[in-house]
Amino acid sequence: MHSKNDANTTCKKLDREIRQAEITSDMNVDELIKGISGCAFGAGRLSEAVDIYCEMLTKDTTKFFGLAGAMVPAGMRKIVVDLIRDGYIDVLVTTGANMVHDLVEALGLHHYKGSAHSNDTELKNEEINRIYDVYLPENHFTEFEEKMQSILEDVSEEPVSIRQFLTHIGNHLEDDDSILKVAADMNVPIYCPAIQDSMIGLQAWLYKQTNKLNVDAFDDMKELIDICYDAEKSGAMLIGGGVPKNYIFQSMLVTPKELDYAIQLTMDTPETGGLSGASLDEARSWGKVGEYAQSLTVHADATITLPIIVAAVRSRIENKK
Repeated sequence: MHSKNDANTTCKKLDREIRQAEITSDMNVDELIKGISGCAFGAGRLSEAVDIYCEMLTKDTTKFFGLAGAMVPAGMRKIVVDLIRDGYIDVLVTTGANMVHDLVEALGLHHYKGSAHSNDTELKNEEINRIYDVYLPENHFTEFEEKMQSILEDVSEEPVSIRQFLTHIGNHLEDDDSILKVAADMNVPIYCPAIQDSMIGLQAWLYKQTNKLNVDAFDDMKELIDICYDAEKSGAMLIGGGVPKNYIFQSMLVTPKELDYAIQLTMDTPETGGLSGASLDEARSWGKVGEYAQSLTVHADATITLPIIVAAVRSRIENKK
């Protein structure tokens, strides 16, 4: 015999029926997202991510953005720039590589569509570097290195943090579609805790062999932790994982606060124990994501999910206005 409580529990489990997706010829992106909101699997999770991100951006929330992976070479640069410019990113944490490729683009140099099935020996002989299906000519780095050396020449001889160092680079760029420049113009901090793991780090090391350069790798931590501590509510959009994800999480960890919103776009899975695949539920055990936080992982290529989520949220916010 089943009790009334068992019946009530069963009813609650069956209170959301699958709604079949309906696609029409005149839909905008947000209408598409709403059209798949009753679906399961990736479609339903994508729709839920839009709901969470929209609430995160429209509430009085300190908005963190973790950017890992080769997102700038893949073409996601302008999305990040516009989010910064429009006040949708308060803190950017990223990799040195993404900032290298941002600087390359800022110099008027470009990445090119290639093939993931290339003859890489031929590419090496032709001085073409490959990032999956993106090509980058080797001679771009010659101009990059010259620009970096000129920027390094007037860095203060006093100790600077990595954030101050990146702001300094941004102030020496003229491209209004540069992440570094727009962040510097908007006074949005960029933290890059593993900057030495990049061509920027390599150029800084080369410069330091004959010149004075003092970049304090630990100085950013107080500034970022203070931001976390002062946040009334906080949320993070995490593209990939790795160092940017952990740097945001560990900064929340040493405060009494926890993230109120968290979205992760990744193709990695948790079985290997790597951070890029670690679930946001796992982060609750550490006190990084709040017990009642709205959190979601979308397992799909971020170059697909990020533009769709941002487009839908922008449309929804504009309609609310």
